Amino acid sequence: MQDFIVVIPARFASTRLPGKPLLEIAGEPMVAHVWRQAQASAAARVVVATDDERIREAVVEVGAEVVMTRDDHPSGTDRLAEVAERLGLADEAVLVNVQGDEPLLPPALIDQVASRLFEDPGASIATLAEPISDVETLFNPNAVKVVRALSGRALYFSRAPIPWDRDAFAARPELLETDAWLRHIGLYAYRAGFLAEYRDWSPSPLEQLEQLEQLRALHHGHAIQVALASQPHPAGVDTKEDLERVREAVRAAGGGR
Repeated sequence: MQDFIVVIPARFASTRLPGKPLLEIAGEPMVAHVWRQAQASAAARVVVATDDERIREAVVEVGAEVVMTRDDHPSGTDRLAEVAERLGLADEAVLVNVQGDEPLLPPALIDQVASRLFEDPGASIATLAEPISDVETLFNPNAVKVVRALSGRALYFSRAPIPWDRDAFAARPELLETDAWLRHIGLYAYRAGFLAEYRDWSPSPLEQLEQLEQLRALHHGHAIQVALASQPHPAGVDTKEDLERVREAVRAAGGGR
């Protein structure tokens, strides 16, 4: 595989869990576990991008490379663009954005999303999806759905249950076989040149309606490759209940220090 860089954006502010990257899991801050998972991938370099000195100190302690960024970025993608600029990356360089609240993320998925971008030179972004196995998820607006073309490129992302089965949804939606529907996984690989363009664009109308920033790329005509995840994608940490679940999983696996 060609070289790629993993960037882990880590902000201290969080509506549900303030200081989330620093919450302790098996004796280490959460972001340290994310960094270790990324280190186990095929990435040539792994950096943590933060605007908070407390996070910088915590990750330097475990040996991570840190890039300090501005504190006024509207999204993680904008923060990634600043990192690409600060590192002086060439336009064709590939960066994988790993969320700082996914301490159980399998390294194989990081490798997969990078590989998918290398396999489609005409795409600016690659991401992953997994089959939806229950009707509740299909109709849950917090679960983002994606529809792909034969090439694997995204046609659209939505919080709505797309594609809409005109006849079955009107009859007995609770009986649907939902393996034809896909849930988007928020793991992205980007080309650095695309990131440089992205930060200069205003939010698009569809993006503002759906509150999905990947629609900005489709609005401007950029292709997004969507691969089916090669293994299950564990949920990240959004709530206290999620944190306890992850702590238990790490303890069971014998992780931490």
